[in-house]
Amino acid sequence: MSRPVESYNTFLNTPLSEADPDVARIIEHEKYRQFAELELIASENFTSQAVMEANGSALTNKYSEGLPGARYYGGNEYIDQLETLCQKRALEVFKLDPKEWGVNVQPYSGSTANFAAFTALIKPFDRLMGLDLPSGGHLTHGYQTDKKKISSSSIYFQSMPYRVGTESGLVDYDRLEENAELYRPQLLICGASAYPRDWDYARMRKIADKHNAYLLCDMAHFAGLVAAGEHESPFNYCDIVTTTTHKTLRGPRAGMIFFRKREGEDKKDSLETRVNQAVFPSCQGGPHNNTIAAIAVAMKQAASPEFVQYAKQVRANTQALAKKLIGYGYRLSSGGSDNHLVLWDLKPQGLTGSKIEKVCELVNITLNKNSVCGDKSAVTPGGVRIGTSALTSRGFKEVDFEKVADLLHSTVEISLELQKEAGSKLLKDFLAVAQKSDKVAELQKKVEAFATSFPMPGFDVSALTKPQKH
Repeated sequence: MSRPVESYNTFLNTPLSEADPDVARIIEHEKYRQFAELELIASENFTSQAVMEANGSALTNKYSEGLPGARYYGGNEYIDQLETLCQKRALEVFKLDPKEWGVNVQPYSGSTANFAAFTALIKPFDRLMGLDLPSGGHLTHGYQTDKKKISSSSIYFQSMPYRVGTESGLVDYDRLEENAELYRPQLLICGASAYPRDWDYARMRKIADKHNAYLLCDMAHFAGLVAAGEHESPFNYCDIVTTTTHKTLRGPRAGMIFFRKREGEDKKDSLETRVNQAVFPSCQGGPHNNTIAAIAVAMKQAASPEFVQYAKQVRANTQALAKKLIGYGYRLSSGGSDNHLVLWDLKPQGLTGSKIEKVCELVNITLNKNSVCGDKSAVTPGGVRIGTSALTSRGFKEVDFEKVADLLHSTVEISLELQKEAGSKLLKDFLAVAQKSDKVAELQKKVEAFATSFPMPGFDVSALTKPQKH
């Protein structure tokens, strides 16, 4: 019996639009959403066409467990070349000497990179200290509540957080040092998810050295600024540096772990060996080679003069946004920003971050509710986090972010009216009123007109059609 070759090839080579119109339609709708909304989530960005092409390539077909030159599968000649190139570019973009630093580019995300790094550095039930979530820290830095251990880092290790000052909004290094004297951590973590200022790495190195602890920086949010020289480099002080590859770095969604090399160290107990083994086989399986290709492309782009200009504009835009919001009388955590984000405290207005997030979504502004200092609950936090990276990638300048601040101010004013009309503190009652508001509908049209007046990186918007809402 002959093989139905023609039918077989047709099945495997049918384009998405024909093979699965439902998924194709959802993707097109999401592309329009990105184009027609003001993307202000600090952990998001718009990557390039070249990165997306690499990420959607035939490299997704290949298994390559292990490291270049030491794989558990055959057929990895070109995968080895690719991963080695990615490692080389990652070190170069952060101006690192390969004799002093190495990098693992296989982590699937920043969270998996962090847990692999913890696995490499400390043993179960060892002690770590990271910035508390309500102070702007990240879930993976040991966050837990009185009732529950939230992240795996708090389940498998002992965690004691440090915090920002109530009034200043800045990391309280004095209190951190005092608590470290009592707690004696084996690992000290710097870096955060919603902290708008730079870090005193020298001070944290000094505290870590007092207790013979490792110092790890999670630079996921500001890695692109470090690469461009717009943020102090953690590599001058830290033993391990982890990062995501999207956010300010503007690559695909993945993670990396940089580790310090020490002359004369035992290879078996080196950070290089421990990190590589922690990634695979300890914490994950085969790397996603298509994503590694996309990281390599992003690292090449991040080494360009155009990327440096982008990073400078990110900071300029953040400061313009912060200045305009402060001019409206709003309170920002720490009074401003040194990086790509602002943390906006809405408690003085009597609003929650949850309500502002929902109204913003209704008017085509995407941001996220976020805990601010003094909050009692992460479910109903008192603020929102705003990032400038994505819109900077769309060509926004300072004057445009002043316009963004105006639109955010309008959203707050409308929200105050909606809250009064709802007559209830419940989010569902507030949202029910917001969804019927003429003022919300008018502002949505205004925002969409503004957003669609800017170009969109990565894909052609000319063929997009606006999805019909049901």
